[in-house]
Amino acid sequence: MASMKRPRLRAVQARPGHVLELTFIDGQQFQLDMSKDVATYPGLQPLQAAKAFKCATLGDDGWTVEWPELDIQIGADTLYLDALAQAAPDENTRIFIGWRARTGLNLSQAAEALGVGTRSITRYSNGREAVPRTLALACLGWDHLQKQPRLKRA
Repeated sequence: MASMKRPRLRAVQARPGHVLELTFIDGQQFQLDMSKDVATYPGLQPLQAAKAFKCATLGDDGWTVEWPELDIQIGADTLYLDALAQAAPDENTRIFIGWRARTGLNLSQAAEALGVGTRSITRYSNGREAVPRTLALACLGWDHLQKQPRLKRA
């Protein structure tokens, strides 16, 4: 299996039920259920029509999946994190990988936000090592803090 620094796609196939079959350049394959996202996010709502969704194609040399007629693109890195979260074997890993996907923080930023090293973020992000409950709780706490109004400093 080839090493993959940044997620890049080799193939994409739309399946019934708003599922994307994704094959990454390192050979990893996922079935990504996008039905919740298509129903939730206004920018993806044109994909609710099955006929529109099935027009998914690789774009930008595998860096995106796109629907050209609708001018919709989703980055391979976002799809990869979403697929890992759905495929995660436990709740803590799903929480962590979902947090990474939502925040869009790079490795250094994520490590700083959670108070761990970048190597730990890498190990947990690839889904190959179980995420400790404390780290999953830190993600939920970070989300909560981001919703709080900022206190003015004296």
